[in-house]
Amino acid sequence: MNHLSEESISVNQPCTWTRTAWAALPFLLVLTFLAPTPARAHDIPVDATVQAFVKPSGDRLHLLMRVPLETMRDVDIPTDPRGFLDLDKLRPMMPDAARLWISNFVRIYEDDEPLPRRPQVVATQISLPSDKSFASYEQALAHVTGAPLPNDTNAVWSQMMFDVLFDYPIHSERAEFSIDPAVDGLAARVNTVLRFLPPGNAIRAYEFSGNPGLIHLDPSWVQAALSFIRMGFEHILDGTDHLLFLLCLVIPFRRFRALIPVVTAFTVAHSITLIASAYGLAPDVGWFPPLIETLIAISIVYMALENIVGHTTVHRRWMMAFAFGLVHGFGFSFALRQSLQFAGAHMLASLLSFNVGVELGQLLVLLLIIPVLNALFRYVVEERMGTIILSALVAHTAWHWMLDRADAMRRFPFRWPDLTSDFMANTLRWAMVLVALAGAAWLFDGWRRKRTKS
Repeated sequence: MNHLSEESISVNQPCTWTRTAWAALPFLLVLTFLAPTPARAHDIPVDATVQAFVKPSGDRLHLLMRVPLETMRDVDIPTDPRGFLDLDKLRPMMPDAARLWISNFVRIYEDDEPLPRRPQVVATQISLPSDKSFASYEQALAHVTGAPLPNDTNAVWSQMMFDVLFDYPIHSERAEFSIDPAVDGLAARVNTVLRFLPPGNAIRAYEFSGNPGLIHLDPSWVQAALSFIRMGFEHILDGTDHLLFLLCLVIPFRRFRALIPVVTAFTVAHSITLIASAYGLAPDVGWFPPLIETLIAISIVYMALENIVGHTTVHRRWMMAFAFGLVHGFGFSFALRQSLQFAGAHMLASLLSFNVGVELGQLLVLLLIIPVLNALFRYVVEERMGTIILSALVAHTAWHWMLDRADAMRRFPFRWPDLTSDFMANTLRWAMVLVALAGAAWLFDGWRRKRTKS
């Protein structure tokens, strides 16, 4: 009997412990979630705004930056039992976090030579979100190197800012400096406000999203020109609507000699409106950009339909290219608006260089399109039928663009401008420009006709 009772106890005992463990599990989970965590790591935030000052001074270059503290990932954020930051434990961790998440990605160059990737971390500071010291370099410097927040501050880690001052050794404060601010990995969307303080010159301010690549902080005209040539070249290759318009121009005339006046007219026209828009002569109203985008789609539809009808000549085509080029120039200006800040003091040279890049891109497209079209019309489909098919496909695509963009334009209420002196002066300027363009077109057409007859 005793043996049996002991055996029954040994068999039933695990079941009793199992039931007890399962019964206690909910209470353990509740205690786990309610217990304060001594440290915290976190995921990538959605949005972040970065502020930065770059100031060369003597043999040092100061990089002063402010980023949201929550962008410092893979850092165990110490908190107190209430869930607020334990600032005394956090501060010794900040220099390493600054190197890991900021200086390892930011590259600064002096006369095209890279500065050390691991600069000296002079000071760090945890700041309240209400702090306004980054309104100027002097205030920001005094704040970062000043007294820290007291440890009893009720600071929530996801709301605080992290400030850091880096020092780089340089040869001369008068050198040419450039920066590749690759801080776009701090969040899903990163907006950066960067201010460069050259000795004795005005502050240059930049504002951009993501990573714009290498920025020449005070560019020479050669640096600005090369940068904008690249922008123009890349823009024409990325702009589907401009490429389709160029395709419509090319289909009926697949000889370079016939295309020279057509492409030149388009380039001259969009250069005029691009420069005018960059100097503030375009309407600054909400409905104007969607209007231009709609007109660009209309221009593609029109040129495609003209190819389908088949009644076109070189004379008519270059005039249409010039007229629609004025519209496309405003479209180029919208794409270039944010990039003009990188021109420095060389805006006109940058605009002309952008047009050079667009022209180079157009020439590359022509070199690729013309042989393909010739081979297509020679070996695949008869020329007239191929022209109709290609133009119909382009017209169909542009027609849907036109409807979508017109719908977007209707969301902006149209308001007649006030008849102020500024409006009248601006209107008079555009009237003079249009008269000059009409006269230039008339002279060019007369010269071209005489040359054709001779």
